[in-house]
Amino acid sequence: MPNYELLTENLTRRGFRVSFFPSMAQAIPCLTAAARGRTVGVGGSETIRASGLLDALCRESTVYCHALKGQDPNEAIAKAAAAQLYFSSVNGLAETGELINIDGRGNRVAATLFGHETVYLVVGRNKIRPDFAQALHRARNIAGPKNAVRLHLNTPCAVRGDRCYDCQSPDRICRALTVLWGPPKGVGAVEVVLVDEELGY
Repeated sequence: MPNYELLTENLTRRGFRVSFFPSMAQAIPCLTAAARGRTVGVGGSETIRASGLLDALCRESTVYCHALKGQDPNEAIAKAAAAQLYFSSVNGLAETGELINIDGRGNRVAATLFGHETVYLVVGRNKIRPDFAQALHRARNIAGPKNAVRLHLNTPCAVRGDRCYDCQSPDRICRALTVLWGPPKGVGAVEVVLVDEELGY
């Protein structure tokens, strides 16, 4: 069980805004209310999609996401990067306050670093680890392989579904790593939305 009190204290000390919800069902109304009438970018996040948050945002806001039907992927990525708000998740979160993401194309991690009024990072309890080393291990060896399997990629981690092999496959999706030690100066605010449920990979 994550130590939410310690995690909140460490995230706040680093300059992040923090909100906590016992369930995604309770989080969605608050997040959609914050986004109502705004332009919203959404990264390739299974947490955002599978939880129903993406659909809820689309009902309240103008949403740009390359995974949405009817949107040209490249155009959606560009518009998502310029949106007022950006929603994504992380691959690992340390109770010491570091947020870790691994990306293939780079649009998702880039959008968490610059250009938005607020970046919302929605994090389920399954992504939280006690320290940086364990959060990084989770990002590389749990989130990466699970996403590769989901995308039907031809990589050793997708074939075996067990861990990162640091492969050089053309299908490799682990190409960029970001660590947020604090809110980047290129965004207005970063809010870490903690949800006491298992969400995404």
